[in-house]
Amino acid sequence: MKVNTNSKKIEELLTRGVENIYPTTEFFGKRLKSGEQLTMYTGYDPTAPTLHIGHGITLLKLRQFQELGHKVVMLIGDFTGMIGDPTDKTATRRKLTREQVLENCRYYQEQASSILDFVGDNPVEIRYNSQWLSRMAWEDVLELAAHVTVQRLLERDMFERRIKDAKPIYLHEFMYPLMQGYDSVAMDVDGEVGGNDQTFNMLMGRTMMKDLKNKEKLVLTMRLLADPSGQKMGKSEGNMVALSDSPEDMFGKVMSWIDNMIITGFELCTRVPMKEIKKMGQEMEKGINPRDYKLRLAYEVTNIFLGKDAADKAQERFIQTFSKREIPTEMPELRPSKYDIVTVLIEAKIVPSKSEARRVVQQGGVKVVDNKIDSIDAVVKPGDVVQKGSRWFVRVK
Repeated sequence: MKVNTNSKKIEELLTRGVENIYPTTEFFGKRLKSGEQLTMYTGYDPTAPTLHIGHGITLLKLRQFQELGHKVVMLIGDFTGMIGDPTDKTATRRKLTREQVLENCRYYQEQASSILDFVGDNPVEIRYNSQWLSRMAWEDVLELAAHVTVQRLLERDMFERRIKDAKPIYLHEFMYPLMQGYDSVAMDVDGEVGGNDQTFNMLMGRTMMKDLKNKEKLVLTMRLLADPSGQKMGKSEGNMVALSDSPEDMFGKVMSWIDNMIITGFELCTRVPMKEIKKMGQEMEKGINPRDYKLRLAYEVTNIFLGKDAADKAQERFIQTFSKREIPTEMPELRPSKYDIVTVLIEAKIVPSKSEARRVVQQGGVKVVDNKIDSIDAVVKPGDVVQKGSRWFVRVK
């Protein structure tokens, strides 16, 4: 397939949602403009049975490479997934069996196919890193380990935090960056795309490519979609928008994002032109109500991952239920152990903890029978409908 060297498309690829580029943006740009077909990849560890919107951000970037005619590889970390990436983890991950990992990634291609093209003239290739990592002997592992110092591994902030908190660091967690780095060598790729939280692991691949292949590996890191607390939105944090969500759930979750996530959401999670996104940002700064923009964002996200019909129905349902202030006819029911609002919120699993329940109540995020409450001492009665935000409802029994 002929490679497209259109300058505007290349600029969009190198800037939209991008945080850092290694070795430099100029070097990467020259490679893209040369007409050479590059091989780019992203790895996805199957530590859960669904991809989520954070994965969707890298899928959209890979799609840009694919549309320019470059070779794209979707790597399933069926070997590394058994261990789990220690990035940002304050405790050791629970190890998974091979059977669990394979079951988890069962629908990954189907979910990714909403973005990537797995057929046609330039199909995405799926590979599994057990093909090379499971076959390595001790001699191979020792040779690989000789390229990395313990000091460099200890530079990782989560390891520093664990040492400070007297929490254990297991040797296999040290090995994870080596394995991810070796993926690049085994596939002999030109570059890797990933979230900025993967920078350390991806740069490990740059080191190994230089040492073992005498090759300059390109690395493109993406900004993360973060929630109001600054945490990335993902499966570990429990706030993810899953690509397996129902259209109504996906639409509703996006509508629950705070207003200052709207512009970032458009840039990272949709294909709306940047010119339009910048205009929306300028209008919001002038004081225009962001509600319509958020509705469009929810529609675009649902459309891109689940399709137009699903987005149309989800939008119609949302407007009927929430914009017209209709209480859903169907909702979970709860017979709580106590009838104070904090207990109800926790036992309905609307919030994960007492502190979070107190916070959302005090911030006016909870309604009872359509009336906001701001006291954590509030008491509900049987028949009341408790609502948090725009999409969580429970009827008290």
